[in-house]
Amino acid sequence: MLKSDDDESNAMTKSRRQLFTRILLLTLFPRLSEGTIGNSQSHPPSQTSCNKVSELNDSASQHNIKKACRTMDSIHDPIMARKMPAFEEQLDRARTADGFLAALDQSGGSTPKALRQYGISDDDYVEGETSMYDVIHAMRTRMITSTAFTGDRILGAILFENTMDREIEGKSTSRYLWEEKKVIPFLKIDKGLAPEENGVQVMKPMPTLDELLKKANDNGIFGTKMRSVIKSANADGIQAVVDQQFEVGKKIIAAGMVPILEPEVDITSPEKREIEIILKEKILAGLELLGEKEEVMLKLSLPSVENHYKEFVDHPKVVR
Repeated sequence: MLKSDDDESNAMTKSRRQLFTRILLLTLFPRLSEGTIGNSQSHPPSQTSCNKVSELNDSASQHNIKKACRTMDSIHDPIMARKMPAFEEQLDRARTADGFLAALDQSGGSTPKALRQYGISDDDYVEGETSMYDVIHAMRTRMITSTAFTGDRILGAILFENTMDREIEGKSTSRYLWEEKKVIPFLKIDKGLAPEENGVQVMKPMPTLDELLKKANDNGIFGTKMRSVIKSANADGIQAVVDQQFEVGKKIIAAGMVPILEPEVDITSPEKREIEIILKEKILAGLELLGEKEEVMLKLSLPSVENHYKEFVDHPKVVR
């Protein structure tokens, strides 16, 4: 089959981009060459060099150089060293792959309802006891091991801590998801919602967050998910939600994972449109305060106005 002019043009553009990226890498990091990554004699790029990435107009080149910076960082970061190269493959999929997030994170409160919908009677287990979690894990195992449950359809799965702690076919649930299904594992980390104040519900305190993040890393978790709720267009309340989401999000980034920030807007609120205007402004301000290599994902309620959040889709700090 003959190549069209467009095919040849695209190939030339790709070739030029790769050459440009290689030249720029060698300019920024003259000691970086093929075969040196992981070598004890290699030298990581300076923070100043990595910060120069933001000066590029070519998003593909930015992505490639950010990957090089993360790879070099992993030499001196034991958390990232354990997760490479799986983390990079997961990050690429999180940015570009099609699919949906499977919500497998029912906690104790919502589990009985989920089991009833699945066809399991309340008499088959004791609510809140090990027998309930045994039954829910058996249900999730049946779903996850189905031939239809693969990375071709499903981008990621959000797990409850108890599910992460368990195994499927001899592997931890999170490792099974990635290694057998190519489904990115996420972990629900919030402990529920605090009482409403200033028209919002922030997350309850998470006193064991550090321990949970360590356990998540040990289980190969890629990212986390945490939810707050906004019910009225109270600027102070919305600011409190966004501040908390970013504060916890930065801790997750520091632990080597990608946080999904979820400041949910109550879709029944009569002030929904006004909430979304304030929320967008606050999130944009929060994104601007992130460091060069700090990136987040956003899970947002569908807005009243089409393309209201499009700036987030194009934002360099937003993975997805």
